[in-house]
Order: sequence, then C-alpha cells, then structure tokens
Amino acid sequence: MTHRCKKSSGLWKMVVWDEPFFQGKKHEFTTDCYSTPEHGFSTVRSCKIESGAWAGFEHCGFQGQQFVLERGEYPCWEAWSGSNAYHVERMCSFRPIACADHGRSRLMLFEQENFQGKRAEMSDDCPSLPALGWGSSTVGSFLVRSGAWVCSQYPGYRGFQYLLESDSPAGEYKHVREWGSHAQTGQVQSIRRVQQ
Repeated sequence: MTHRCKKSSGLWKMVVWDEPFFQGKKHEFTTDCYSTPEHGFSTVRSCKIESGAWAGFEHCGFQGQQFVLERGEYPCWEAWSGSNAYHVERMCSFRPIACADHGRSRLMLFEQENFQGKRAEMSDDCPSLPALGWGSSTVGSFLVRSGAWVCSQYPGYRGFQYLLESDSPAGEYKHVREWGSHAQTGQVQSIRRVQQ
C-alpha cells in the first residue's frame, strides 16, 4: 500500500531573490510558484529554505532539470546545481515536497520498466547502488511506498536528480519518462530520502 500525502499550509517557507547572495528583489513563498516571471522575477538567483523541503525546476511549469532544496541557504545557482550533470543557472518554478518524511520512507526499485525483473526495497539512504549489490547502472521503474526520494545519476548523489514522491500517481513510476521532463536515461546509482 502506498501512503498518500496531503498539503497543509504553514509547513513550508521559501524566500527567493532575483540576485545572487540574497540581494535585489525579495519574495516569500509558502506554496507553489508555477512561474517566477508571474511574480516579477525572470529567475531565482538565490534562496533560503526556512521550512519544509522544496522541488525547484529549471523552467516554468515544473519542467526541466529538478533540484531538491532542503532547509538551508543557497546563495547562488552553484549551491543547488553544482553537482548536476550540467550546470543550470536558472530556477523558474518550484513547489513544496509534501511527502518528505525522512523517518518513514520506503521505496522499491525494479530492474525493468513496469515493475519487472530484479527488485530491491529501501528504507535508508544509499550513496552507491553498485556497492549495495545492484548489478546494473540503471533502474527501470520505482514504486514509492512512503515519503519522498531523490535519485541521482552517479554514486555520491551526483549528476541529474530525479524526485520521486509517494503522492505522485500512487507513487508509481513505471517508465523513465515518468521521472521528470528532463529524464533521458535510467541511470541511477545513488538514492536518498528527502529531509523535511
């Protein structure tokens, strides 16, 4: 059974600036931002996550490269994009991650699409799937039982990030293309729980 999550106000707060190092125009968000231009920002250049976990996206409409933003300060784009496969100097939409529950997260991964082939179940962070004994550099599908997870292309939580949530279509990610609009490959070599 997959745990469904519900958003409630007051759990999230993100402060953004249109210049690096917390300079320039400032705006506070406690809910989704579909498009930063609608709020007078061409893009976010720095931000502080004061509460909750957030998903940032390269393009408006929650599209493009994904960034998992947990409590803390991000003074410039390198702070949230520095370990990705390519550097993205913009973040034009973002939203709270409702299902982040570090203590009770459960995830199943499958070797092939549609929950086929070899499988493994996780309830803890894994900096290297190969070291854990996963025989492939790719994953075909995921079933998120509870919580929210960020999968990374390379060991050590490096490369492209893919956010997986238990409240996204029943926590089922049957194909690579369901991991996000930027997903091009099933290469996943490290996985961790999202901190709330």
